Amino acid sequence: MPELPEVETVRRGLTNLVKGAIVRQVDVPYPKVVTSDLTAFKHDLVGATIERIDRRGKYLLFRFSTNETMVSHLRMEGQYSVEPEGAALHKHTETVFHLEDDRQLFYNDTRRFGRMTLVKTGDELATVSGLKDLGPEPTEEDLTLDYMKEIFHKSHRVVKSFLLDQSKIAGLGNIYADEVLWMTKIHPETTTDKLSDEQLAELRQNIIKEINRATAHHGTTVHSFSNIFGETGHFQNELQVYGRAKLPCLRCGTTLQKIKVGQRGTTFCPQCQIKQ
Repeated sequence: MPELPEVETVRRGLTNLVKGAIVRQVDVPYPKVVTSDLTAFKHDLVGATIERIDRRGKYLLFRFSTNETMVSHLRMEGQYSVEPEGAALHKHTETVFHLEDDRQLFYNDTRRFGRMTLVKTGDELATVSGLKDLGPEPTEEDLTLDYMKEIFHKSHRVVKSFLLDQSKIAGLGNIYADEVLWMTKIHPETTTDKLSDEQLAELRQNIIKEINRATAHHGTTVHSFSNIFGETGHFQNELQVYGRAKLPCLRCGTTLQKIKVGQRGTTFCPQCQIKQ
């Protein structure tokens, strides 16, 4: 599933390509992608201008001049592409926005898990359940140390699963959770209430730093992720633990192990990351 750096990369690409574009027509070859009223989705956006594209956690927020917002979640393998008008649909194209400048914005999804919802701008937090429950963004401004101390100390969950909970911190997924725990030398099965304030301070900084680094490298391509230009990310070349099970730890040389934590594959170093 695309994580925050990948979704932010898509957002920036979309902004460069379709900000200011006017929608001429909307086709929905796969109606299940739209969770709001389908008729309104296809008709309300005709003549609307894409004023900007925002992001919250792993959600894209298309802001239209009609005071409406399309909330888009890519899920596992959703992708956007911009094509000339008249270009053939891809095998798994689910939505087509025909633009007045003779281009088309396609939403393609081989797994068909992605979803779109059209709501009044300002109502998205009250309307889209996953969006309203998101924790703070992993930034210096939003993710404060005081907040982390509060939520980690009052919980007794294993830290790997805790980091994947979008209601605690928005945007982290399996890849970056493994990476930041390795960076901070925290065992993925250590419970959150056992982490010291010093460990939380270091974990916070590593989360912020790693998300920024991954975004600068246009995200990580493990299976099928590509940006709006059809280009893969580059951060997979920078990963220090994820996907390296049975290889030497880059810090101490010990063979990395892979286990299941909360049904998610988890790679760690048994020497550097001692369970507390």
